[in-house]
Formats: sequence, structure tokens, C-alpha cells
Amino acid sequence: MTESVSVHTVTDGVARVTWDEQLSGLGLVEAIGIVQPHVDRALAVHDRVEAWVGPEDVAGQRIATWVGLRREGVMRGVATLEAGSGTGDRVVFARLSGDPSSSEPDGFRALLNSFLPRKRAISQLLVRDHDERVLLCQLTYKNDWDLPGGVVEVGESPQLAVAREVSEELGLELPAGPLLLTDWLPPWGGWDDALCLVFDGGRHDPAVLDAMVKQPREIRDAEFCTPEQVIDRCADFTARRVRAALANVGTGAPAYAESGRTDRP
Repeated sequence: MTESVSVHTVTDGVARVTWDEQLSGLGLVEAIGIVQPHVDRALAVHDRVEAWVGPEDVAGQRIATWVGLRREGVMRGVATLEAGSGTGDRVVFARLSGDPSSSEPDGFRALLNSFLPRKRAISQLLVRDHDERVLLCQLTYKNDWDLPGGVVEVGESPQLAVAREVSEELGLELPAGPLLLTDWLPPWGGWDDALCLVFDGGRHDPAVLDAMVKQPREIRDAEFCTPEQVIDRCADFTARRVRAALANVGTGAPAYAESGRTDRP
């Protein structure tokens, strides 16, 4: 069975390990025991050892992971070393010679971090005026209006992220208060699923918009809107999110919703 594993030098300092489908059909422990020595030997003479695994090959991805190769991402439409396989998508796993071993705590955490799910986070701000109208933005990249805010960057606090987004897109300094709502958004329109966190932006005089400086690439307009305008201008799930966030102002405990619905079992 060891002949089913091959190691090829693909460029200076880089080796790629491959195995056939028969190996992927073995038990995980047995397969790891077969592949691991090849990876270890390759790392002794190469700076990088990698494996390219088909997206549908779940067993192969598990083998690559548990021999200590970190998931790096998906390469689309690439040619592979396997005879007759042509081109296709491949999940890339790799380990560098300087990476800590997965038997060490730091190395094991890095290994897990490379393949565990990463869910997109969006932060939005619920800003009201004294007539309980809600600040909405007309966006350049979609037809419906939405609450001000945006995507949380890697390693960034969601609460600080929404204040940054409002500053960058509207030129307004509006600190984010307590969390009002966590809204799970299912996959939609080409987007993966995400968590939308709505923070309390407080109550402000409408004149606050006099200082607004719109980021023209993303913002067409922004204004305080009545509940009727929210329903008319927003996508239905956004209107539900606004309604759920408003209902939770002053309660002292954030609510949970899915696509704006808080009445799920």
C-alpha cells in the first residue's frame, strides 16, 4: 500500500504529496500512518510540502489535515500531477519546514484554525431621530436601502467596526452602543451565510446629517425614514431586522433572529 503514495518536487524547495483513491478508502488512522512518513521525509529536505485534494474528496481532505498540513484555500481550474485528471478545482493543504508540529499546542491550534469554519460578520448601526425614524442608506451596489454599517475585518471588534464603517462611508462619528440584535443571514444572491450584529447608535437630531460626507463608491444617499419608508425601501428581511432591533431598544439584553425573524422555535 505504501506505493500508493508519491512525493514529487514541483519547484525548488517545494514537494507535493499525492495518493490514490484506494488510500482514501482506508480507515483514517491507517491512512495517516501510511502518508505521515512520506510527509516527514519530504519536510526534511524541502521548505514546503503540499497536497492538492479535490473539493469532493472529504476523506482525502481529512488525511491531509491530520498528517499536519494546514488548509490554505481553493485553487480553481488548475492542472494537477495526476495522470489524465486534466484541470479542476483543488483544495490546497501545506506545511512549511518552520511550522511547529501539530503535536505541539501552538501547531495544533494553527492546524485547527486553518480548516474550522469562518463565518462572515456584518455590523450595522440603528440610529434614530426624535420622531423614531431610522437612518437608512441607499447603496450603489443594490436597489434596496439598508442600515449603515459593513463587513467586520479580520481581527476587528464588531462594535468598533460599525463605527469605522459609518465614519468611512458617511463621514459621521457615531459611537456604537450596546448590541441589540444578532441576525443570522442564510446564503443569498451569491453570498455565503453571515451573522449581522446590530448595535444601538442612539437618538440624534436629523441635523446630524448636515455633516455627512458620502463615500460615492458605496453610498448614493442617506436619510431618516419612517416605518412605512423602511418597509417600502428595504428588502423584506432587512425590514424585519430593523423592526426586531427597534423592539429590543432599552431591554438590556440582545435578541436573536434568523433573516430578521425572532419567532423561530
